[in-house]
Amino acid sequence: MMKKKIWLSTPHMGGSEQKYIQEAFDSNWIAPLGPNVNGFEKDLQNYLQDDIEVAALSSGTAAIHLGLILLNVKKGDEVICQSMTFSASANPVLYQGAKPVFVDSEKDTWNMCPNALEEAISDRIELGKKPKAIIAVHLYGMPYKADEINAVAQKYDIPVIEDAAEALGSHIQNSMCGTLGTFGILSFNGNKIITTSGGGALVTHNLKAKEKAVFYATQARDDAPHYQHSKIGYNYRMSNVLAGIGRGQMEVLQKRIDKRRANYKFYQKSLGNLPGFEFVAEPDGFFSNRWLSTVLIDTQNSGTNTEEIRTALENENIETRPLWKPMHLQPIFKDYPYYGEKVAENLFNSGLCLPSGTNLTEENLNRVVTKIKGVIKN
Repeated sequence: MMKKKIWLSTPHMGGSEQKYIQEAFDSNWIAPLGPNVNGFEKDLQNYLQDDIEVAALSSGTAAIHLGLILLNVKKGDEVICQSMTFSASANPVLYQGAKPVFVDSEKDTWNMCPNALEEAISDRIELGKKPKAIIAVHLYGMPYKADEINAVAQKYDIPVIEDAAEALGSHIQNSMCGTLGTFGILSFNGNKIITTSGGGALVTHNLKAKEKAVFYATQARDDAPHYQHSKIGYNYRMSNVLAGIGRGQMEVLQKRIDKRRANYKFYQKSLGNLPGFEFVAEPDGFFSNRWLSTVLIDTQNSGTNTEEIRTALENENIETRPLWKPMHLQPIFKDYPYYGEKVAENLFNSGLCLPSGTNLTEENLNRVVTKIKGVIKN
């Protein structure tokens, strides 16, 4: 008999989401505007604790796309992007007809390497193609080295889009992820630390930029009594119903962060002393929400490998996933420039994402650990 499925990361409702959804139905605010949208944006602003504005959107991908539009990225421009990430970080560059330039990771946080970033910028400038923007990603909730990345960006006067899709609640010296770049983006997809089913947000320090983002996100309709359009627009606004889910989720966000971090500590304590097993630590002053617990497995020292463990767990009805395959190794992006060495590639080859949902029980966690130890023993 097949054991009950343990998922990698599933939605986890807090209980009050229905209240906000019911309010939307009772007031007939079903369209992509209304009190829940305004309230959710305000909740996020208050949580991020900075002089920022938030536009609630249909996805994190939409937020990156709008960020590129607001930075006037056009056909033929170049945008630097972290190679080790989900493809949604890079796809919007192609939406604009621009060209992604991929940069390797560094070993401390697995995120964009500041040295490789500067190498890429210098070389592109020498070739007559100064990058129009930088997209840096907080991978698995671990903040990237924002001070160093921003220093390079400021040196060359290039704006940063901060992909904090996986990092709501993470911070560096209490400066919240999502507020560290020219624009920040958040995701509320079903597997994220909180969810609106599907959704995202654009974070900006400028009210006019938010208003412009909302304009583009609502089909760029001009201020006229008839339907008039002077710009290309998009259907990117979050609905009032989904924003109601988000308002309920915000009430339990800290509990979700605490549980994700507890999952990580459990795995670290249970597996961290095994030969060849390595967990990424938080640098001084860094705080990760530990959206996903990840582990590196050295084949030579452990006597096993990520695929053997992944398959064994799959046979046990436990979902795991390799780390993100770097973008410069993806078929769709293989012909674009890449700067760095093989840090991201090595991470991909030796890394595994373990079940990390906030509704995991101690029994679930013990089942995962027991199976992994069984693979090593055999």
